[in-house]
Amino acid sequence: RRQATEYSTSSSEEEFESKPLLTPKAKRAIRKRRKLEKETKQLIKQEELKRLHKAQAVQRQLEELEERQRALEKFGVELERELRGEADSGTKDENQMLHEWFELVMEKNKLMRYESELLIIAQELELEDHQSRLEQKLREKMAIDGKSEGTVCSSPQGQTVP
Repeated sequence: RRQATEYSTSSSEEEFESKPLLTPKAKRAIRKRRKLEKETKQLIKQEELKRLHKAQAVQRQLEELEERQRALEKFGVELERELRGEADSGTKDENQMLHEWFELVMEKNKLMRYESELLIIAQELELEDHQSRLEQKLREKMAIDGKSEGTVCSSPQGQTVP
């Protein structure tokens, strides 16, 4: 038992002695790096939340747009029936109905362009989110590689070999 106790004591002493003492300058650098990492994570989270809010707003606008398009479609069907004489047009004359129909077509085209813009914005947000996730993975891998840098050596071809 004495030998085991002495061995563990000497082992712990060796471990203690093998750990280099950090200078105040190194400690400050580590604190500064940790603070920077924390701030970076906060900024990433804020950007992610901004993208989320923007994506939700785009989704709401797309839903509202769809409702407006349905209403226009319904109105357009009725107007076309009146123009063909299938429905009772009442007091409207043909020129007025044609004018309404062309305005309806213009409004529908305008909504379609707006929908295309919203879809492009949604795709842009997806790409930004994907880029952010890739950057985060890269940072994590670089941090892991940085920690294990002492055990990895470089081969003559420029590839790292464990």
